[in-house]
Amino acid sequence: MLLSKTAELPTAETALPGRAEPLATDVNHYVSGHPLKGPYPQGFQTAIFGMGCFWGVERIFWSLPGVWVTSAGYSGGITPNPTYEETCTGRTGHTEVVKVVFDPQAITYAELLKAFWENHDPTQGMRQGNDVGTTYRSALYTLNDAQQREAEASRDAYQAALTAAGRGTITTEIEPAGEYFYAEDYHQGYLAKNPAGYCGIGGTGVVCPIGVGVEA
Repeated sequence: MLLSKTAELPTAETALPGRAEPLATDVNHYVSGHPLKGPYPQGFQTAIFGMGCFWGVERIFWSLPGVWVTSAGYSGGITPNPTYEETCTGRTGHTEVVKVVFDPQAITYAELLKAFWENHDPTQGMRQGNDVGTTYRSALYTLNDAQQREAEASRDAYQAALTAAGRGTITTEIEPAGEYFYAEDYHQGYLAKNPAGYCGIGGTGVVCPIGVGVEA
């Protein structure tokens, strides 16, 4: 029952209504101190990654040199300004994601993609490890055509590596980004605020061949 219920995305008719007002969230990042919602430094870029529980995902990215600020949020769904509890029902259509603002002179989108592929299992469909449901699906939401091409090329390169290692087929959703909704304040920087908190992130052990088949 759990698997069959949570593996189905809602339609516009069955999705929860949500609300017009954004949820209250942190103003500044708990670790970096930088503003979650900007303004961001000129020339910096943004990327959005969904790879399971956003608590552990956010820590992976805020730890990378060249990343200026991260935030936990919801994307890929229908319901406006969903709460965590609403998202967990599977009736908003969103997956848990992390927004990454980065300096492209210090870290490239390709290098962020490498961290994405290697730090979760992108072959699991509507789950990530023991976390089951549409909110845990693997996703890359792209902000421009160049990111879309690079994300698709990196998927193909990583699929070849997975296949060579005897692993399964990538199920990652790669789509132009829709609206991003910031998660509640207690989710932001969660594992810095709660060092013993849950982190369900784990990779396949297969190295992503960064740059293979990817056009600059």
